[in-house]
Amino acid sequence: MGFGRCRMEGTNWPIDPCLEDRMIAETVCSAVSAAGLGIAAVTAYRKRFLAAARIAAYSLVPIGLVMTGVVEWVADTAFSVTAWAGVGVLGASWLLFSATRAVERRRGGTRKERKAARSAQREAVAPAASAPSLGPSTRPASRPAAAPRSESADDFSDIEAILKKHGI
Repeated sequence: MGFGRCRMEGTNWPIDPCLEDRMIAETVCSAVSAAGLGIAAVTAYRKRFLAAARIAAYSLVPIGLVMTGVVEWVADTAFSVTAWAGVGVLGASWLLFSATRAVERRRGGTRKERKAARSAQREAVAPAASAPSLGPSTRPASRPAAAPRSESADDFSDIEAILKKHGI
């Protein structure tokens, strides 16, 4: 980015407009790291060394991001209209992908897959067949007469009637 026409009060130096944004972000990251290290010191004082080491590790992340330049990049990106337009385009793209995938799952695959499934289903059942072509059966055609029921079997007669009614 080039230098803007902004000037600091009392000076004639041109400054980068995003410099103030980066300075605020770096200050906040430094304060968060300092507070985290303070909490880690109090935790270590209470003899909870494992928790203190974990808190110290987390609190060093923001200052590490500042030192590597990630915060500067994020500050430049966060205040860029073009970057936010790109985020919007990526969001719209993701929304379209997920919507089309949901519709595809609901319909049961792509058009080609549905067409292949329909043709396979038509081929599976012969249209002129009236009986299954499984070959001759080894079971007798009629069922033998039922044996006389005992009193305990009569208790299930209503259940059998319901099952017969539903074809089970």
